Amino acid sequence: QVQLVESGGGLVQAGGSLRLSCAASGRTFSDYTMGWFRRAPGKEREFVAGIRWSDGITHYTDSVKGRFTTSKDNAKKTVYLQMNSLKPEDTGVYYCAQTSKYIYASRWYFQREYDYWGQGTQVTVSS
Repeated sequence: QVQLVESGGGLVQAGGSLRLSCAASGRTFSDYTMGWFRRAPGKEREFVAGIRWSDGITHYTDSVKGRFTTSKDNAKKTVYLQMNSLKPEDTGVYYCAQTSKYIYASRWYFQREYDYWGQGTQVTVSS
């Protein structure tokens, strides 16, 4: 069993920064992928970023490239999402999620590929 716990959300002004953390317990390594998703108000949940535990390969959705960075600390079993130059449209509930098998990076965008989800943390960016 895998448990994921997000933290680090909050209220920030546009242009500001936040760092989200996702602490994992249970089976977390090998070639599993940790993804970050968000659900904006009135919208469907969408992929934001992903990182693979084994080799640290990362991918980002276009809207956050150059502003968000995901990283990992294997010893702490924790993944981070550093969010800079935040915009009001980044507002939403952010979730981390983990696969239970290796998947190609092209499939990281699909929620159905992830088997474990955190409870989510609210990020609000004011204009």
